[in-house]
Amino acid sequence: MFPRVSGVRHISDYQLEISFSDGTVASLDFRKRIVGRGGVFVSLESIDVFAQVAVDREAGTLVWPNGVDFCPDVLYAEATGKDLEELDNELEVA
Repeated sequence: MFPRVSGVRHISDYQLEISFSDGTVASLDFRKRIVGRGGVFVSLESIDVFAQVAVDREAGTLVWPNGVDFCPDVLYAEATGKDLEELDNELEVA
């Protein structure tokens, strides 16, 4: 299992600083994941709502009050700049 989200801080606009259980920290831009996607993402287009992000400790990922969440493995891959297959191979070797 890949590291899970352990902390989050809203930086500005759609930028979040995300901490992972292995100590990795990255700033990720969520604009393309939210703006113009419609559906459950419409309310997150408001920066005030987007900034209400929290960590779901049980799932180890980001969540918002409207129920939106993101796969923690995908977030970790983006944070490390590696694709999921590469990360999976690293886990098998370790």
